Amino acid sequence: MDTQAIRAQMPTLVQGHVPSNVRSFKFNIFDGQPKVSALGFPFDPKPFDGKVIAKTAEAVVVKTGRAEFAVLDRTLVTDDPDEGAKVHVEPYARRRFDGLRADTPEERTERTAEGVPYTVQTYILGSAPAKLPIPEPNCPELRDLIEQLERLPAPDGFRRITHMLVDAGAKDFTWVDPTPDKIIETPPAIGFTVATGKFAGQVTVLYDRGADVYVMELHRGDELVDRIDEVYFDDLGETLERLIDDGSWRFIRVQCVSGRKAVRH
Repeated sequence: MDTQAIRAQMPTLVQGHVPSNVRSFKFNIFDGQPKVSALGFPFDPKPFDGKVIAKTAEAVVVKTGRAEFAVLDRTLVTDDPDEGAKVHVEPYARRRFDGLRADTPEERTERTAEGVPYTVQTYILGSAPAKLPIPEPNCPELRDLIEQLERLPAPDGFRRITHMLVDAGAKDFTWVDPTPDKIIETPPAIGFTVATGKFAGQVTVLYDRGADVYVMELHRGDELVDRIDEVYFDDLGETLERLIDDGSWRFIRVQCVSGRKAVRH
């Protein structure tokens, strides 16, 4: 979507949809690119409701407030609603393995001096962790792999690798947590299943102690579909993206709540 062209067209597109006593209007563009706050932190936009007031070959314009609008990239919307339709819109948001948004505040229970429990919520600006559903390991190399998957960025620069795994439907996690004397015989490893347009099956990331690199294997049942040797830690994200990321996470979910039925993409 040509965002510069859309910006130039907006005064004409919203004409007649802004109150006469309002001198300016605001709009957000949703084109699959990360949103960044005024402080420079990436953030995940919230879902919103609105009414479709205009469409172009590239964009769907939704009125979300008295003088506020959202511009949706038409190639990314899951449904293509008609003008006049009321819609519920869910732009992409990073998520955790439990299905909650990754920016959900962390909760923990504390106790007063009298022993009365109370709940504390913690939220760090710019933080949206997706922790692997794996208990704290004993093997240092497995611990390093977990930390790298949780902290290293995906190639898109917005998600972490674990966000990419969530978007690929990763589940049924397994892991190998060997003692130091078994690290060659039973290498530290993390396995999980995914289901995307690129691959559906089991993915295993294991540590090759001898070469100090990772190995990735793709299986469908008992069949070895692919094996990638010599994956360095800073190549984890790029390799996983190439193998399992089909890009569907960028879609903007649009659901008509009234008006004519939308065209499903």
